[in-house]
Parts: sequence; structure tokens; C-alpha cells
Amino acid sequence: MARGHRQRRRGRVVTGRGRRVRPVWRRTGWRTRWGGWWRADEGRATAFVVVLTVAILALAGLTLDGGLALATKVKANGEAEAAARAGAQAIDLSAYRSTGTLHLVPAQAVTDAQSYLATVGASGTVTVSGDTVTVTITATQGTQLLGMVGISSLTVHGTGSAHPQRGVVNVEP
Repeated sequence: MARGHRQRRRGRVVTGRGRRVRPVWRRTGWRTRWGGWWRADEGRATAFVVVLTVAILALAGLTLDGGLALATKVKANGEAEAAARAGAQAIDLSAYRSTGTLHLVPAQAVTDAQSYLATVGASGTVTVSGDTVTVTITATQGTQLLGMVGISSLTVHGTGSAHPQRGVVNVEP
């Protein structure tokens, strides 16, 4: 070693001739004493960073995939309401012309609502109760980030109902 060159051994600064100089922790200034505490973490921060990263990814997954599931639910509700309106148009024309009352033909209402669902590429259940057509759609939205924590898809439901009415602007009795 060149003369005057210092080397660090076991926490102490040693000169080239083997003479000891002050211990590292006794050097002057607070930087020397406290400046390197973060370098000696010995892997403790690694576990914290891993847990924190997983938590942030899970929250991002909830945000992204939750938004996609909400959009799918809105779409399912819209399709169910439109299918119910399509089914509510299946009125009994002979009864309407003779007495002026609106009554549904239940079999035709179910067929019309199911054909509308097939047109938009959805599937669901259609029920007719009195003069009300109710359509329930179940849709599945695949996840993007939540798949990393074991959730591969989210299931949403959409419901819509309609009944026949007279009038264009106002409901007539």
C-alpha cells in the first residue's frame, strides 16, 4: 500500500503500516456517526418493500377492475331495461282495440325480450308478472390486475322492468 493510504478493517481505519487510527464511529461530525445507519439494514427493508408493493398492486387492481366491473354492470342494466321495453311492446291488440285496455301477451313478451337479448349478445332470464316484464342479466367481467391475487373474474347482475303505457309525452290513463 502507498504511504498515507488508509483502509477500513472491522469498523476501524487502518493505515498502510498497520497502525490504528480512531474508530470510525468516533470521527467528528454527526454525518459519520448517523449517516450510514440506513446502509446497515441487513435486508429488513426488503420485506417491507415487498409487502408494500403487493398492497399497492392490490389497491390498483381494485380500482381498475372495480371500474371495469361497474362499467359492465351499467351495460348489463341498460341491456336489461331495453330488453324489458322490447318485451313490453307485446300487447294484445284485439283487447286494446275492443276495450282500450293494455294487456300483455306473456309468451310473445318473453320471446321479444329474449330475441333482443340475443341481438345484443347477452343472456338472461325474462319473467312476466301481470303487465310487467322483468329481465335479469348476469354478466362476467374478467380481471386484469386482481388475477395476481387469485380473482380471475367478477360477476355482475343487471335488472330492468317495463310495462306498457299509452301516450307519447305523457302517460294517458
